[in-house]
Amino acid sequence: MSFIDALGLDKSYPVGTNRLPVLRGLSLSVERGEMVAIVGASGVGKSTLLHVLGGLDAIDGGSIRIGDKDLPAMRPDDLVAFRNRHVGFVFQFHHLLPEFSAIENAGMPMRIARRSAGEREQRAQGLLERVGLGERLTHKPGMLSGGEQQRVAIARALVMEPSVLLADEPTGDLDEHTAESLHDLLREMHRERGLTSIIATHNPRLAAACDRVLRLEEGKLREAR
Repeated sequence: MSFIDALGLDKSYPVGTNRLPVLRGLSLSVERGEMVAIVGASGVGKSTLLHVLGGLDAIDGGSIRIGDKDLPAMRPDDLVAFRNRHVGFVFQFHHLLPEFSAIENAGMPMRIARRSAGEREQRAQGLLERVGLGERLTHKPGMLSGGEQQRVAIARALVMEPSVLLADEPTGDLDEHTAESLHDLLREMHRERGLTSIIATHNPRLAAACDRVLRLEEGKLREAR
């Protein structure tokens, strides 16, 4: 059994009196330590797939296992705790809290997990220094560039030392040069931290750097050619 196993996933959304199917019997297996790219047209369901794999959204049918955990079978509180501890998310739009500094934003998952202030600060600072923001610890998001904000988001995703990283178009809102440096950083962090990563992207260079590239079409995944 793979580290991440999704089998027969169905997901649809209400549209008026009908339902719009997005995932149609989709299956995916990812080995521990693998870095997988998901490509496909805008609106095809890449974000939906990441959301259900990470427990942010419920599926209509099928099964999802990460390690020995059956996500759809978990109680809501247990699922929230599992997601906080074991799954890191990076989104296209960083979703940083504007009233908090970089170090406070990076440490937010630890705050939610009720870790001590000292532990939060130490780990968040270490990660921010690792992603090149050691001189920006007290800066709020409005004082940071887009690339710097996304580096804070990466630090936040990794601060709980998760085993899984899910990244949804993490460089889609950045210029080419900044995006390339973020690609390098994501690959480095994946390798250094022994992550299992799934990255939805339109960027062919980021996709090509992954171990495997899958295309989402008509609600299912196929090997990209």
